[in-house]
Amino acid sequence: MQAGTERGQGMEKQAVNITAVLADTGCSQETIDRAVNLQKSGNTEELIRCLKLCRCDLMDELHQQYKKIDCLDYVIRQTEMSRGRK
Repeated sequence: MQAGTERGQGMEKQAVNITAVLADTGCSQETIDRAVNLQKSGNTEELIRCLKLCRCDLMDELHQQYKKIDCLDYVIRQTEMSRGRK
């Protein structure tokens, strides 16, 4: 009986960890709640799908930021080149 209790406590710790990780990555509360519920229900396939969707969203954001950095790099290069021409 005690092993089952410990196992249940372990699942709670995992749920807390997934909550913190998803919050730190900027996931919505709705997504966090869904992931925690999927984890608690043992639906690992859907949980993995949910986590992969979160990852895709983060990758899209990252690519958008890279585009902004590329634009700034272009302006910096152009400014440096025009400075050398004067």
